[in-house]
Amino acid sequence: MAHRHETRSIILPDDKICIIAVISDTHGKPHPNLFPILKEKHPSMILHAGDIGDLMLITELDEVSKTVFVRGNIDPAGQTWPDSISLRIKFGKSIQFDLLLLHMAITRVKLKREVLNLFHQNPAQIVVFGHSHVPFLGMEGKICLFNPGSAGPSRMRLPTTMGFIEVLSGQLKFKHLDLQTGEQWLPGRE
Repeated sequence: MAHRHETRSIILPDDKICIIAVISDTHGKPHPNLFPILKEKHPSMILHAGDIGDLMLITELDEVSKTVFVRGNIDPAGQTWPDSISLRIKFGKSIQFDLLLLHMAITRVKLKREVLNLFHQNPAQIVVFGHSHVPFLGMEGKICLFNPGSAGPSRMRLPTTMGFIEVLSGQLKFKHLDLQTGEQWLPGRE
């Protein structure tokens, strides 16, 4: 099966702060607190890093904010489901960054070879991915790696989380939110 990659540019509203909600691995059963939190935060955009489980969820997310999504390993192949997307995100007059969105990106804490090949063809400052259900924020060289964790059914005693990318005064800030408590999630705070 051929890998289906798309390239898009997105211009976000020129507000003082820009919030991008990042979710993954909903598996057709999003956490009950997901939509109330999204409606409270009013994100400028939502990214879904795959294992959506039901395309109707994208329609529901689009009602909250423009949603960009990729296919996960449980999602069907086809024209509706890109495997990866390169996004050039513009915010305000001078803020711009490139982001690569896909489902499976790392082995242990290193980018997989096929992701590196894709990355070399589509350079980005940020790689957003899912699959492991483990919230993660790290660096490989100058590349920021961000996994929001799973916003779907809890499994293997892992937390149920989502992520946020905030753009404020030209700086990008990444954080995870525990969907059970509504509080910021930090490693080791179970």
